Amino acid sequence: MADYKHTLNLPQTKFPMKAGLPNREPLILKRWQENDLYQKMREMDHPKGPFILHDGPPYALSLIHI
Repeated sequence: MADYKHTLNLPQTKFPMKAGLPNREPLILKRWQENDLYQKMREMDHPKGPFILHDGPPYALSLIHI
């Protein structure tokens, strides 16, 4: 089998080409938990204000359908 790796014009990067998510995900989640990131995001104010869903009675504009 021919080795074509040296014939390709690919960029040289410092990061790995494979993400390795099964190995990295526990480390990422641990860092988020240590920094209490989820709670910080919940405490932040949204720039557009709170989201309120105004929902009316079911089937208000049409017949019931199944």
